[in-house]
Parts: sequence; C-alpha cells; structure tokens
Amino acid sequence: MVEELHKLQNGTDIRGIAIENPEKKVNLTAVEVKAIAGGFMKWLKDKKNIKKEKIKIAVGMDSRLSGPEIKEVILNELVNWGCSIYDCGLCTTPAMFMTTVLDNYKCDGSIMITASHLPYYHNGLKFFTENGGCEKEDIKYILDSAAKQDFKYPSYKGEISKIDFIDTYSSLLVEKIRKGINSNENYEMPLLKFKIIVDAGNGAGGFFASKVLKTLGAEVEGSQFINPDGRFPNHIPNPESKEAMDSIRKAVLKNKADLGIVFDTDVDRAAIVDAGGMDINRNSLIALISSIILDEHPGTTIVTDSVTSNGLSEFIKDLGGKHHRFKRGYRNVINEGIRLNGQGEKCYLAIETSGHAALKENYFLDDGAYLISKILVKMAKLHKQGKSIEDLIKNLKISPESLELRFNILNRNFKDYGYKILDDLKRYVEKINGWSETPNNYEGVRVNCDKLSGDGWFLLRISLHEPVLCLNIESDSKDEIKIIVNNLKIFLIQYSELDISSFK
Repeated sequence: MVEELHKLQNGTDIRGIAIENPEKKVNLTAVEVKAIAGGFMKWLKDKKNIKKEKIKIAVGMDSRLSGPEIKEVILNELVNWGCSIYDCGLCTTPAMFMTTVLDNYKCDGSIMITASHLPYYHNGLKFFTENGGCEKEDIKYILDSAAKQDFKYPSYKGEISKIDFIDTYSSLLVEKIRKGINSNENYEMPLLKFKIIVDAGNGAGGFFASKVLKTLGAEVEGSQFINPDGRFPNHIPNPESKEAMDSIRKAVLKNKADLGIVFDTDVDRAAIVDAGGMDINRNSLIALISSIILDEHPGTTIVTDSVTSNGLSEFIKDLGGKHHRFKRGYRNVINEGIRLNGQGEKCYLAIETSGHAALKENYFLDDGAYLISKILVKMAKLHKQGKSIEDLIKNLKISPESLELRFNILNRNFKDYGYKILDDLKRYVEKINGWSETPNNYEGVRVNCDKLSGDGWFLLRISLHEPVLCLNIESDSKDEIKIIVNNLKIFLIQYSELDISSFK
C-alpha cells in the first residue's frame, strides 16, 4: 500500500482518480482517503506537536462530484480521533486556510478536498495549519503514516458542527474592498457604478458574484456558470485555458461589462478581461498586480516563476522594482518570496504565470479572490481619476510571437536523460552567434537571442512532475521565432529517446 499511496503525491498536494472513467483507473477510494486523514492527524500530533485533547479541524470541498463522499469519509475518521470538526461544505482553498488564523475559529488544521482544474473524475486533498500549506516532506510523512496505520484513537468521539464559512470569508473580502476604496460618497456600496461579471466555470467561485460584488453594489447580471456542477459542463475552470478566457471575453462584450473575472475550481487562481475584451492574464496580470504593489511598496522585489517574459522584467524595473525570476511551481515561487523576506530583502508579491498570486499582506496565501479584491480597489480609485486599470500596463511590452512546446522523454531514467540534454545545450549555445545563457537562472537553460538570431529568448526545462522537457520561446520581431526553432531542432534531433514531434 505504501507505493500506491505515494503515487498520489503531487508536490504539496494529494491527487488521484476518484470516479470510474474510460481513461484512468480509480486509485483514490474511501480506503485511501480514510488512511490519509489519519496520516494527517498523526502528522499534526508528531510534527506540529499538538497534544491537546480536542484538536480542532475544518473540512471543505469544491464542486467535484466525488467531494461529498470523500468529505464523509474524512469527517468519520476525524470523529474517531475525537476532533472538534467544522464541516464547511462548499468552500475555497484560500478560505480553508483562513479557518486556521481567524480569531473565532483558530483551527489546528484544515483539509480542502479539491483537484484544482483537473477533469471531473479527479479529486485530491490539500492540508493547512496557521503556518500555511503542507510542504512536500510533510505530505510524504502523512502518506508514510497512512501506509503504516499505527493509529491510536482516543476513548471518546469527536463532534461535527456544520457552518457556512464562505459567508465569513466573503465578509472579509467585502470589508477589505470597502476600506481600500474608502469612498466618501458610498462607503457601503463603493462598486455601485460598475458592471462586473464572474465566470466560475461551475467551480466554487460563484459566491464572489452574489456575496461580494453584489453586496458592494456592483451589477453582476451576465455572470455565468456560477452554480456548482462537478461535471464542469461548460468549460474547464482554469484561467490558463483558452476556452475559459474566450468564454469570459464574449460575456464581457455581450453584456458591456466593465470587467470580467474568471476563477479556477477552488479559487486560488484568477484572471480578468477588461471592458474592451482584452485578456489580462499571465504576464499582463503579473504586470498589473506588480504595478499596484510597487505603488504601495516602492522598490520591492517581485518573485515570479521561470517562464515570465523579458518585457515583464523591463516593466517591473521601469517601475523601480526588482524582478526575481525563480523556479516553476507556485509553492516554489511563494517559498522563495518568504525566504527573501527572511534574509532581509523586501518582497511583497510572489506570483506564478498560472495565476497563483500570493501577497505578503495576506499571509503569502495564493488567493484568487483576494487578488481580484486588490484589483477592484485600484479600479475604483482610478475611475475617480478618469482612468482604467489598462492604463497601468500600457507600457508592458508584449512579444508578437510566442510558442510553448512539450517533448516526451522516452528514456526510463528520464531525469538523468533530461539533465544531460540541458548540460549539452549549454555547450551548444556557446557555438551559436548571438545566443547567450541568461545569468542568475534557477531552472533549466534560459537563453537570450539577439536581433539577428531570433530577437527574443527561450527556456528549456524539465517538467516538475512528468517525463517531459518543456520549451518556451518568445520573439520581439514577427517571423523571427523560426530562427530560434530551427537552431533548437538541429540540436534536439540528435536525441533518439526524445520525442520532438511537437515541432511539427
């Protein structure tokens, strides 16, 4: 059982197949869930040194079809551990963290049942304490404990209290926005003049339209897919999905809205579309929130993942900030921001291109709804000056050509094989006129290409979780990206155990 359980680890999360489907075999059943819940309790006692009799735990879930059954298994196991339990029902991942820090709750731990944007048959678990989410080594300990199952239950049973925590969480966001805008005209409903629509993709984010925006006076008619439906029948709830962004763009233009918001399933990520239908996502979203944060904290370091553009670096530098490009993976980015602060370098924002945005002022919690709240405050303030949020990023240079490719590594020892290719690439780069390896790079091989050799940059790196080499390319000149592609093709074609068919 040990090996099977460890296959469920996905970095700092647990993810598996919870519903029978034609594609993959079920590996997250009631048996595994019960054992993992016990493993979490053992981790709290052993590693977090929680010795008190009544440990307080909150449990929530997104809209996935398998959520209620998994939640029931977890609640029953926590009752066996004698816990005082909050059943939060439909909730978001950031809200579940908040149960551990708010004065009226102060839970010792919390569990969120989610598999983010993955297809309906997936599900998983995320764990929190007041110090944040579990790290990789914590998940390993939880799974090791789950496999051993040497649990000692107390003689007494726990009790369950059902609460609607999303109401509490919504109230926090509402007050955050009210205080941020601080309108003398209408403190209670400062968004009265705006039409803002939400696309929740049938995930857990529909509350934002009714419990936040509408409460603040915004018109939300035209919001779509806000009712929870774990089949995700309309589109994948994922801000990185072209289908999702196309969907909210059409809704914004059709309804003549001032802003469109799209959330992922468990609302730890978000993106927006402006009144003209322009996507503010990935590099442009990072630029937007960087502009806001740098206005509040001049000179701060902004931590991002490795695939952000050169144009973004220039944008942050021009605003007086420092761009610290780190490894892919939202927890890597967030932990790097925390580390920099710990060594005395001020960092108020850590954000990945996927939409995971963590602000120092908010526990360095990646929270899509909090991110949007910051943007709404700025939007309202700019509106009074006759400006819009697009004005904040008008100087962001966007490359006319970009490409993202994935190459499957067929060698059994895929990491060794991948790292050999990356080492060889460094030597190959030295032979190409106009190519130079980027200094202070933390992941893969990133190369700058001058105007005569592609006029842009590329990054080749090993995927975090799969036997895949990932390639990102951008060029600042139209039709010049082919120079970079052709040179890379000449290099990569020599590796017989690398599938480069995606070049076609």
